[in-house]
Amino acid sequence: MNLLPAVGRVLTGVPYIKLGYDAATAPGMRVDAAAPLLDKLPLPVDNETVVRANGAAQAIGGALISAGIAPRAAAGVVLASLIPTTVAGHGFWTYDDPAARAQQKVQFLKNVAMAGGLVTIIAAGRR
Repeated sequence: MNLLPAVGRVLTGVPYIKLGYDAATAPGMRVDAAAPLLDKLPLPVDNETVVRANGAAQAIGGALISAGIAPRAAAGVVLASLIPTTVAGHGFWTYDDPAARAQQKVQFLKNVAMAGGLVTIIAAGRR
């Protein structure tokens, strides 16, 4: 039995469990960061609820990925939640300050790498 796919799923899922839980239980400044994007959408709920739900989707999806339970579907849900999170939370192109822009670019690229792990899980299936 090859343990690498299982280890990869755990390593991919754990950050979503922690960061998703944090966003779901204490959204804080994430709500302000998401507002410019969310305010453009006709949503039936407030921005804090959207941020909390997005965090919950990531936490639950990360747990399912780590446990190997429907990992492809869970990775798809997390990927769908990661895209707006990345755009709203790490829009480096909106920063004038070079240091802040550089920091947000690193976070943006980190999320791109995390998305790559999710795409790999979706492509590989359960092994």
